[in-house]
Amino acid sequence: MGKILAGSIILTSVVAAVALYYLQVYAYYVEVDLRDDEPAVVMTSLVTGAPEPIIADDFSGIDSDSSPLRYRACFTTPHSQAMLTETYEIYDEAVPLVAPNWFDCFNATEVGEALETGQAIAFLGEKDVIYGFDRIVAVMADGRGFVWHQLNDCGADVFDGKPLPEGCPPVPERN
Repeated sequence: MGKILAGSIILTSVVAAVALYYLQVYAYYVEVDLRDDEPAVVMTSLVTGAPEPIIADDFSGIDSDSSPLRYRACFTTPHSQAMLTETYEIYDEAVPLVAPNWFDCFNATEVGEALETGQAIAFLGEKDVIYGFDRIVAVMADGRGFVWHQLNDCGADVFDGKPLPEGCPPVPERN
């Protein structure tokens, strides 16, 4: 009787572990499906302060309704880093988040190291794309680009239960 009980506990644990792994790595992600009138990648202009579309070829992206932090995208652009730095707002504290292994165009370690060494430059794609989260765009010297969402200061304080820092927009009401 003890062997049957132990076996069933082990079997249940294995099934639960496999289900948990699948749910975390595969289940909630969907491919980003852009509308014809929707730009693939935008960056915030130094002149207007508004997000403007850039040329983004070979776009591939994933997203999830379960968390704003699950957005990742890859693309290529013919724009040089010099032109981009003169036109769009640089984002100094960019930290790329790890993507699922199966989304192999996005390697957070490679992008992070490139940002640290200056091989890549990070730009503000769109401030508060979802309240408390900025869309970050990093572009490598060879034209490869990467996009992800990153928690901003307003979001970090709100989600920690702290008062809003000065200059933050009001928290939107939930339905």
